[in-house]
Amino acid sequence: MTILDLTTHPVAAKYAVLVDVGYLYAAAGEVLLGAKERKEYRVAADELIQALQKHAEARIHGELLRIYWYDAARDRVPTVDQRVIAQLPWVKVRLGNLNARGQQKGVDAQIRSDLEALARHHAVSDTILLAGDEDMVPAVEAAQAYGVRIHLWGVEPPYGTNQAERLVWESDTVEIISADFLRSFFSRAPAPVPVPVPPTTPSPAQVFAGRTAAKPKAPAGQPAKLGPSRPRVEDVGEHVAQKWILTRGRDNIRDLLPGPILPTVIDTELLIEAEKELGHSLRPFPEARVWLRDGFWARVYREFEIGVGISSK
Repeated sequence: MTILDLTTHPVAAKYAVLVDVGYLYAAAGEVLLGAKERKEYRVAADELIQALQKHAEARIHGELLRIYWYDAARDRVPTVDQRVIAQLPWVKVRLGNLNARGQQKGVDAQIRSDLEALARHHAVSDTILLAGDEDMVPAVEAAQAYGVRIHLWGVEPPYGTNQAERLVWESDTVEIISADFLRSFFSRAPAPVPVPVPPTTPSPAQVFAGRTAAKPKAPAGQPAKLGPSRPRVEDVGEHVAQKWILTRGRDNIRDLLPGPILPTVIDTELLIEAEKELGHSLRPFPEARVWLRDGFWARVYREFEIGVGISSK
């Protein structure tokens, strides 16, 4: 299908960009990294959104209403990354639910509802839809009936197509976002550090029928289990602290000072976010949790230009 050059339109358009994040991430992860699950890669979402906004500005002569960013979260509670995205100008985050199997629920319905509402209320003359599901077709047709032009964007597939044929047919223009355009925003997640398997508990026969040689003990002061490196954990602690400063604001972070002891609820949230970044659990490594807090406080203290302290277990 030929792409319509909208820059030649004499009348300025008003447009919105609707992004199905599940489709975008899955399609990009597959073509760039051969990944099947989101946990296999990291996304510089804020930079990606800015690039998509510039890409839209270059194609539609008019005013951007906003970018709608449709994603999912457990019980619709936003993650730290989603909170960061919600702070971006001209961006509206819409969250569906993420069930125990990692499946998104309610996202398509939100996209359809917004697409129809924007058209019905004449809020836009054009809509860029970055999606691939055939469920979008009825909403596309309804929006077109109100006079809205639908510009479908897709992600370059590794082979074949990753968008429903009928959705492509019904859209007014179609554009494929190349892998090269997306490459700098996606990176492979760090490989998880394997947790050593504890030794098998001896059976009663082994205990009482004969005396086995005592197993060598770890030298005094040396951890029994090998965990992630201290610099890596501290870096993650600083990264999480930076996200918190962006999402919660300096005033709220200031309430944690002077430290170095975190409230239990916040300390638990820090651990959960760090484990997501690392891709594995820190629960077997108590020393790593101390390093994590040290990294967190190092970033907070730099923000407020005070001396770096040492966190308590």
